[in-house]
Amino acid sequence: MTAPAQLDRPDVDEEVVDDRPWVAIVWNDPINLMSYVTHVLMELFGHPRPVAEKMMMDVHQKGRAAVTSGTREQMEHDVARLHAKGLWATLQQD
Repeated sequence: MTAPAQLDRPDVDEEVVDDRPWVAIVWNDPINLMSYVTHVLMELFGHPRPVAEKMMMDVHQKGRAAVTSGTREQMEHDVARLHAKGLWATLQQD
């Protein structure tokens, strides 16, 4: 009986590069008015009013919304800008 043929495995880098974007998340809070959250999203990120209002409604009804995405460094900057406007925000990898 002959041994099964050895299959050649392609040379593949075993390390997986995780290129998922990061997102800035605004959380619901008991302080800021819905109109103010909408205003901030339009001002900081240039979202059109309908997009900003939908994000604001997600914050209000679901408790949170991803409002922008990009590199980790960009999201750290965006979260700091949201904090400066008095919104609760964090970042996470999407």
